Amino acid sequence: MPKTFKQRRSPIHGNGVFATANIPAQKELVEYKGQLLTHAQADRLYDGTTDTGHTFLFTLNDRYVIDANVEGNVARWFNHSCSPNCQAVHEEDPKGKRRNDRVLIETLRDIKAGEELTYDYGISLGERLTPRLKKIWECRCGEPDCIGTMLKPKRKAKGTSKKKGS
Repeated sequence: MPKTFKQRRSPIHGNGVFATANIPAQKELVEYKGQLLTHAQADRLYDGTTDTGHTFLFTLNDRYVIDANVEGNVARWFNHSCSPNCQAVHEEDPKGKRRNDRVLIETLRDIKAGEELTYDYGISLGERLTPRLKKIWECRCGEPDCIGTMLKPKRKAKGTSKKKGS
């Protein structure tokens, strides 16, 4: 099957991944690849780097992190959006070996050729989400419903309800 997407410069941020053909909904596109690290190893390697607002680390499970800075593939270039057309799906190893779990990027809806492929990063930090951190992790998706940050809210805002299907 021909490749249905490619990496190029993005109006959202730096590099991005774009559809080169129409892609149907619920289509598995790519596995997020990189060096497997324990959380402790990732903390040692990247301690103090949350001030950059840029990361290729993806939490795989409670034991491991995927570091796409090393041996990463095109999946690391998918940008964040508050109205994504893709999602990251955690696939557990059928034999229970957590180091063999995978993260797959798949489409949420039909995508037209030329569209940038995005998913919601939902980044969780273990610290209070200050205005400074929200600015560092600023979202640039430009969507009408943009929440302004790639950081996952710590709690639901008062007066809001969870959307059906989310």
